[in-house]
Amino acid sequence: MTKVTFNNKHHVFQQAIKTQAAAYFAEKRIKPTGNSKLYIKALILIFLAVAIYMFLLMGGYNAATGILLCFALGFCLCGIAMNVMHDANHGSFSSKKWVNNLMSLTMNALGSNAFLWKIKHNILHHTYTNIDGLDNDIIHSPALRQTVTQPWFPLHRYQHVYMYFLYAISTLHWMLVGDFQKYFTKKFIGMPIRKITGTEHVIFWLSKILYVVFYIYLPVYFVGWVAWLIGFLIIHFVLGLLLTIIFQLAHMVEKAIFDWADTGKKIIDSEWAIHEVKTTANFATENPALTWFAGGLNFQIEHHLFPHISHVHYPALSKIIQEQCRVFNLPYNCYVTVTEAIISHTRLMKQLGKQPLPA
Repeated sequence: MTKVTFNNKHHVFQQAIKTQAAAYFAEKRIKPTGNSKLYIKALILIFLAVAIYMFLLMGGYNAATGILLCFALGFCLCGIAMNVMHDANHGSFSSKKWVNNLMSLTMNALGSNAFLWKIKHNILHHTYTNIDGLDNDIIHSPALRQTVTQPWFPLHRYQHVYMYFLYAISTLHWMLVGDFQKYFTKKFIGMPIRKITGTEHVIFWLSKILYVVFYIYLPVYFVGWVAWLIGFLIIHFVLGLLLTIIFQLAHMVEKAIFDWADTGKKIIDSEWAIHEVKTTANFATENPALTWFAGGLNFQIEHHLFPHISHVHYPALSKIIQEQCRVFNLPYNCYVTVTEAIISHTRLMKQLGKQPLPA
């Protein structure tokens, strides 16, 4: 594994934002973890998901209604992933550890695995953001070229067109293939998995078995395999497309910078917090409906600088961070609308899809 270090000798920017954030929470006399707004939202999303799932199993509706309900279930599952699972796995859903551990298992209920996700996301992505070779959220597939350090193939000329289909099937691959690859090889890109405890082994296999029971066996039993297959694919297409786009717009855009990890040791010139600011972008931060549904992930800069603070506080923290970015003469990357961010992502992928000039 390449050893990458940051120039954190003084880390004055990080100290400044931490001091300002601590003062904010002290002044407001509130906890940095979730609050009643988050818990009500979690209950709404989980209740809706369970209710839609149960109604779909009952049958007795026409095909159009079933298709619409599958779209709705995909939206609900995506909302749970971004609002409940994400905060819980970062330890910010609640001030109580057992609550975070319990709610983090919503990742397993969605079909994946919280233990593996924490390594992939919390450690590799949040520590080495946009560093190719270490950031596991950078897609590594022959079908897509997301950085200039990845190999180019002729089909990449069209990646800005077909990439959205690949995004739509991403959770299918993630839950049915990717998790098992990581589990059996005990390896992520750039990092071996530490020892998996007996409890984690049991949770992995039990949740995968329950996934087959609740997402495949029971639906096939109650509605038949044709209706199940159509609904299953719709749910995953919605879940995969929304999740992937949200995460792509936070880092795979023109305003964000990239780096790469070679073999041996590498030193990043800036402190870690400055690296996070430069490699991350916000989008549509004035859109309250999107902020509610996306779990504040459109405030990605705030999330990366304060991953252990719940997303319900990001709009307030953004004012602090913007001010400190001005003080330290740092960029505060932000796209005004979702459309603007999607155009930037598409344009970046189109540029990366062009054949590189000979060295």
